[in-house]
Amino acid sequence: MAIVPVNDLEIVQGKTYQQVFRWEDKPIVRKPITGISFASGAPVLNVVGHGLTNGWRSAVFGVKGPAQLNATSNPPRKGDYRAATVVDTDHIEFNSVDPFDAAGKMWSEWVSGGFLQYFTAVNLTGMTARMSLKDKPGGTELFRFESSGVSPHGNILIDNTAKTITLVASDLLTAALAARKYVYDLEMISVAGVVSAISTGIVTVVREITTP
Repeated sequence: MAIVPVNDLEIVQGKTYQQVFRWEDKPIVRKPITGISFASGAPVLNVVGHGLTNGWRSAVFGVKGPAQLNATSNPPRKGDYRAATVVDTDHIEFNSVDPFDAAGKMWSEWVSGGFLQYFTAVNLTGMTARMSLKDKPGGTELFRFESSGVSPHGNILIDNTAKTITLVASDLLTAALAARKYVYDLEMISVAGVVSAISTGIVTVVREITTP
């Protein structure tokens, strides 16, 4: 049985809501790193034909300087993966990484070696999606997202080029949600009718501060 990733979410009443999911699966892809630069103020990795889409999570291992980029676990665990910003077909940037130590000294220059590792993006062509918010597992459905985008449901936008699955709900829809905790799972349905849960967890709806 496949393990469904747990991702807890938060929705603020009366605010437009947007949440992006990326569906990862095996096989794991590993690409050699042929250079690392800090010229942009963040690590930019030269990985020929990396094949990533913007925001895709990836991990680094085997780099001989700067060792700080390497995953802390072998094999890499969930916390070792970082969202990558695509610069071009051969370069990615870890924009959230500050390549300086606690004393403000820049990390050492790249020496050699290393691999970029990531999970394969699932082909989303022809797929539909649905997600319920319920009071408890098997309980009453109180809100629903779906890719048909029919009001009063929230929308799920599927982009196979970007490999993204995006939940969207207007401020009017979120304003109608009671401030409480819900349970959810996000399901993808293939053209053949195969249903896969790709995320589950708790949705916390919190009260808004600024009102119309």
